[in-house]
Formats: sequence, structure tokens, C-alpha cells
Amino acid sequence: MKFLDQAKIYVRSGDGGDGVTAFRREKYIEFGGPDGGNGGRGGDIIFEAVPNLNTLIDFRYTQHFRARKGGNGAGSDRTGAAAPAVVVQVPVGTQIMDDDRETLLADLDKPGSRITLCRGGDGGHGNAHYKTSTNRAPRRADKGWPGEERWIWLRLKLIADVGLVGLPNAGKSTFLSVVSAARPKIADYPFTTLHPQLGVVRLSMTEDYVIADIPGLIEGAHEGAGLGDRFLGHVERCAVLLHLIDGSAGDVVEAWRTIRHELEAYDGGLAGKQEIIALNKCDAMSPQQISGRRRALEKASGAPVMLMSGVSRQGVDDVLRALFVPVAQARAERREKDESEGETA
Repeated sequence: MKFLDQAKIYVRSGDGGDGVTAFRREKYIEFGGPDGGNGGRGGDIIFEAVPNLNTLIDFRYTQHFRARKGGNGAGSDRTGAAAPAVVVQVPVGTQIMDDDRETLLADLDKPGSRITLCRGGDGGHGNAHYKTSTNRAPRRADKGWPGEERWIWLRLKLIADVGLVGLPNAGKSTFLSVVSAARPKIADYPFTTLHPQLGVVRLSMTEDYVIADIPGLIEGAHEGAGLGDRFLGHVERCAVLLHLIDGSAGDVVEAWRTIRHELEAYDGGLAGKQEIIALNKCDAMSPQQISGRRRALEKASGAPVMLMSGVSRQGVDDVLRALFVPVAQARAERREKDESEGETA
């Protein structure tokens, strides 16, 4: 299945049904009076987040969603039938943006989250609605109210606990394939990963978390260089970032600074997230190189640097355990927030 994380679609709710002009006509009843019914409501456009989707590819082929018009009223004070709502299912983590691509209309970040984006039009009144003591035979009936329509953008931000960042060929895809059942494409050339990949890490029967691997960044990514920084949105919701640095590539400090600059230039709060730095490919370096590059990286970043090798699994378990600490903390804070909101409601 192809991955698509942005889509533009058109939505329109249904018009309300028309009211009717009708009069009661029965044998032996000379002046039956008005009995025209009201029109029914038009169908709503509802968006719902479902957990079994992870791409917006369906919206490349179906871009228009229209709800039906409500039923017209009828004689004998019969109200028209309300039109059914159109429920559009999207992946969990989908944001609904206005046509300007800046105004956030909804953020469906939990399974089962729903929002009525366009309400169906109300039905028009039939002439029975307008009868009064002085106007006993009104002939007025209203058309149904029109529905709402708009163009919107859907933007998917994957739900993951850990985000993998680093330069191309830093070993992110190899790491993901080693620690999870994910099978991303792996090769010895830059930009092997073209789309975000998800993998589930299971530390024990009760401890697991999701890692998101995004295409590698290069200098100037926030200005569109390489594949750009559009995929950084997929790690905005992560509790912690794992910054992988290729220790065998040479200047590890410059590699770290390049990614940090791109994270700071991206307006998504990524620069303030907790970061765990790991010097990767230690199996391809001598002990002297490991010691020197680790020391230089710690001095530049002001943070401890972990050592690992995705190929030989050296230090991988230690990194996975270190990642779980902030993930567990973020989950606990989220539970407390949900409980407090539930008590307030």
C-alpha cells in the first residue's frame, strides 16, 4: 500500500428538504385547513478516526464527498425523512486544515474521535407551520436551507512514541528492522527511505512502544533541500527523539549540528523535545576513534552519548531501555490528564 500523508478534498453536506403546501381534503369536511409537512434535515459530513488505517491514499482517488438532501414534506403533516450522514474514515493522527492550509479545524488524535465538519441544512417549513387564528389557510411553504460546503486539507501525523532522526545513511532503517518486525528498504546509498516507517518494539509482555523512522534530513531541509522537512510532522507527537549519528562517517559533531539546526528551523516544537544521542556503527570504528568521537560529541551537545551498532546489536538493548523511560513518563502524564478531564466533564 502506498503512503500518502496529505490530501485535498471537497465536502458538502446535504440541503434540507422542502416544506409543502397542502390542505386536508376528506369527505364531509368542507374546510380541512392546511396540513403541509416540513422538510427533513440534510445529511451531515462527519470525520471519524479509525485505528486500522495508516495512509491517506484512498483520498487520491475519491476527492468529493456529498451528503444527500433531506426528504420533502408531504400532506397530512408528514415531515420528510432526514438524510443519513456521510462518515469519512481517516487514520488516527489526521489533522483537518482549512483551504489556507494554516487554520486547524480538528485534530483526530484518538481512536473513535469524531467531528461534524459540515452540518446538513434544516428542512423548510410546510404551510401548516404558518396557520394562525387570523390566517387559517396560508399558502406559504419554505425551501430547505442549503448545506455547507468547503475544500479542506487532510494531513496525517503518525502516532508514535519515539522518533528516529539523523542524516541519510545514519543507520535508522537498519536499527528499525533489528528492533522491530518492520522491514524497511535498506541500502548503502542516501535517501533509501522515502516514506515514514513504523515499528513496534516489545521489551516485555507489558512494555512496548512505537518507533517512527522518517527519511533522512540534510542541510537546508527546512528550505526544501533533499526530501525537505515535511516528514518531521510525523515525529511531532513523539515523547522522545533518538538521534542516530554515523560514527564511521567522520565529523560527528557537524552531523549532530546539522540535524539540530533543521529541528530548530522546523516550527513544531521538535527542538525542545528530549533527545537521546547514539553513536552508531561502532563495529566499523577502532576503540581510539570511538573514544575521541564520543568525547567530542558529548562536549558539543552537553549530553551523554550512547554507543551502539545496529548490525551487530552492540548496545541496542541499552538504547531501547533508555528510550522507554521518557515514553513511560509521557504515558503516565497523558493518563493523568485524561482522568482530570474526565472528572471535570
